[in-house]
Amino acid sequence: MENSREILEVLFKDEKIDLKRGDLFDTSPNPMPDNFDFSRVEGMMLGLAIGDSLGRPTEGMLPENRRSRFGEIRDYLPSSYADGPIGVPSDDTQLAFWTLEQMINDKGFIPGNVAERFCRDRIFGLGSSVRRFLRNFKSGSLWFEAGPKSAGNGALMRIAPMVIPHLKTASPDLWVDTALSAMITHNDSASIASCVSFVRMLWQLLRMESPPEPYWWLETFVDTAKDLEVDEHYRPRGGAYTDFKGPVWRFVQEKVSEAFDKGMSVLEACDLWYSGAYLLETVPSVIFILMKHGDNPEKALIRAINDTRDNDTIGAIVGAAVGALYGKGSIPEIWIKNHSGRTSFSDDGRIFNLFVEAKKLWR
Repeated sequence: MENSREILEVLFKDEKIDLKRGDLFDTSPNPMPDNFDFSRVEGMMLGLAIGDSLGRPTEGMLPENRRSRFGEIRDYLPSSYADGPIGVPSDDTQLAFWTLEQMINDKGFIPGNVAERFCRDRIFGLGSSVRRFLRNFKSGSLWFEAGPKSAGNGALMRIAPMVIPHLKTASPDLWVDTALSAMITHNDSASIASCVSFVRMLWQLLRMESPPEPYWWLETFVDTAKDLEVDEHYRPRGGAYTDFKGPVWRFVQEKVSEAFDKGMSVLEACDLWYSGAYLLETVPSVIFILMKHGDNPEKALIRAINDTRDNDTIGAIVGAAVGALYGKGSIPEIWIKNHSGRTSFSDDGRIFNLFVEAKKLWR
């Protein structure tokens, strides 16, 4: 069986992956320190799951309508999938933890097996692009042919666990596996570039001893994505910048920096670019929230949940970032205690069991 690098090189050669072959694919990340604390990884994955669960009941609502109905959301809301206000998953948590589960079973990343795992159980809040992937894969398409060209956020929301099998090795295969993982469901320039950029950010955050300066978030994303994105035809579907046409990295560079320099609030800025499930909305929202509140993990998550439209996914991505930076201990205990730990209807505690299994393999 070919390894991931061989697969990716063939996909580049045959132009079957919607991505530029940037220098990053030949660059090793800095290794983790010998005293690396695995609770940073737990924080990353818990941040993802908790952000998803905090936002899930009000996903897609306009912030003003959400506030009018629920006030400021600071804890889990009741859900039809549980008795009382506890944290339950949507597709963000499910696909991320199923990826981790499959990598544990395989002791590494095998893309076809991850694709198969996505098809095995019911997905909550299934997006249109993942639905198309499922239909294509179940109809016989190979895993690298099944993902549609889509700039939705359904790959970015689940990409965080890709760092975990590489903690001991710190090789360029981290970027290779991330690109292949992203293209399973979204074979799109903006999506794959955003996933690789975010994983690069997560890797650096896991190593940091103090929070970065605000512009680090923007510059790290832009510097990575601009060498990977191919498509320059993305357009906003609403908001204040409908005259923009270009790659996602340029939108972030121009519009997010402008909003930050003007001192806008998260609510004001995210309203400008709509803050929905399209990457031209999701990525600027995530970067802006982290620039504004990356020094306060609880506040970053609360603003993500309250002030954006696709708040469960934006909450999941922001949660992964601040969790990686600050670790499990930074997450309010009540959010951890009242989280079901599910990846499905009734597998209570499953995500916590996966942490134990992952730590045995990759700490």
